[in-house]
Amino acid sequence: MWDPKSLQTLKDKRAAHVAAGGEARTEKQHASGKMTARERLEYLFDRGSFVELNSLVESRINDFGMDKKKVLGDGVITGYGRIGGKLVYASSQDFTVGGGSLGEAQAQKICRVMDMAYEMRAPFLSINDSGGARIEEGIDSLSGYAGIFLRHSRMSGVVPQIAAIMGPCAGGACYAPALCDFIFMTESTSQMYITGPAVIKAVTGETVTTAELGGAAVHTAKSGVAHFSYPDDKSCLNGIRLLIGYLPSSYEEKQAGYAEDYIKKATNFQSIVPDNKKTPYDIRRVIDEIADRGTFLEVQAEFAKNIVVGFIRIGHKTVGVVANQPDVMAGSLDFNAGDKAARFIRFCDCFNIPILTLVDVPAFLPGKQQEYSGIIRHGAKMLYAYSEATVPKVSVILRKAYGGAYIAMNSKGMGADVVYAWPIAEIAVMGADGAANIIGRKRISAAADPDAERAKIIAEYEEKFMNPYVAAARGFVDEVILPEETKEKIVSAFIMLESKKQSLPAKKHGNIPL
Repeated sequence: MWDPKSLQTLKDKRAAHVAAGGEARTEKQHASGKMTARERLEYLFDRGSFVELNSLVESRINDFGMDKKKVLGDGVITGYGRIGGKLVYASSQDFTVGGGSLGEAQAQKICRVMDMAYEMRAPFLSINDSGGARIEEGIDSLSGYAGIFLRHSRMSGVVPQIAAIMGPCAGGACYAPALCDFIFMTESTSQMYITGPAVIKAVTGETVTTAELGGAAVHTAKSGVAHFSYPDDKSCLNGIRLLIGYLPSSYEEKQAGYAEDYIKKATNFQSIVPDNKKTPYDIRRVIDEIADRGTFLEVQAEFAKNIVVGFIRIGHKTVGVVANQPDVMAGSLDFNAGDKAARFIRFCDCFNIPILTLVDVPAFLPGKQQEYSGIIRHGAKMLYAYSEATVPKVSVILRKAYGGAYIAMNSKGMGADVVYAWPIAEIAVMGADGAANIIGRKRISAAADPDAERAKIIAEYEEKFMNPYVAAARGFVDEVILPEETKEKIVSAFIMLESKKQSLPAKKHGNIPL
């Protein structure tokens, strides 16, 4: 017979660990609108699938009264389980234990589960709810963050990495989620900032709230740091579950082939896209028509709205979409759009997700502010990302494709595998109005009727250049297609490209214009 005492000791330790910061702190967590660390994992993972690791780890620090504050697990729950049947590793910081502050032991737990995600080639999820570094542990805490940052960097492009900000995430702690592929935030309870309001007030005299400084609205719409925002914990966790369903487990995983019953014609495009190039429309309606019904998951929907990126399913297979948005800034590209698109393109390429590009772009946005903000550098990121990508790349030119922006939107010269164009497509250095002012300047100034002469030059330019057939004649467009053929042509191209293999020049790595 085993000694009952030894069994009871384990049961008591487990109970103490589950109790975490105690009932009062748990109630306070709930009162603030947040789930506990354990509740989040239980809700997110498939029922009964989550397995905790290192639950009995505790801090070895005894200074500053820490010997009386130790809690088993050290303020974070780590482990693995299934989300939609897919193996996922996770860490979830527990704000009820020392405000979720990161010390040596907590960092070791997180690093261990990250190593396992890397070794098993499975996605890693980090749920952040922490006041930051544990001051009492000094440099051990800082070293812990460094270990986490190192792993995020080395895991990049190997497995998908997702961060959920579900409480405070301040100071150096922000860089861990920033190194992930996708960041989720909750609207009323999450904040991210390097320097808090009190320090800002002391240093600059500026008064700012935590929400104004680093709330979800700031990072989804203004800074572009976060990719998704949801009202509360449960809806945010549902969003994470949805995203994971679109992603492979690692760069080594290959998706199943396209469902054969998918290829069918659509007849709705002409009612969505006006043939007048100056009339706006919502590109998301075009995306919805191309995608399997109801499968479009937009990424960074509130940031750089002039370009739309996200995941769709075509024949049940995940495809990344990059599309100009004529409803915002006429679909022109600005410096934020360059960042947004380049980051998304590179993620898709990392994980073998084919890319569909929908083109309706008049230009890179002109203006002093754009130049001061580095539009040259940020726009170059798109060029780099498309050129570097070896996944299947299909483009459809819907209406406008002018100048450098045409090149940047996955043109044939930048490495597009297949380029289609609608009959109304205009592919040129610039619009006819602008071109007439340059190439016909002398004719217009010398004419008896300058307005009539200008109109004549515009008509000539439109006839010679403002159509897709010049580009098709030179092989820059593979085929001019009817709108109702779009879905069929796209799917056929992607099926043809499934066996694509492309090698880049041997080198240590490129130097993207950051």
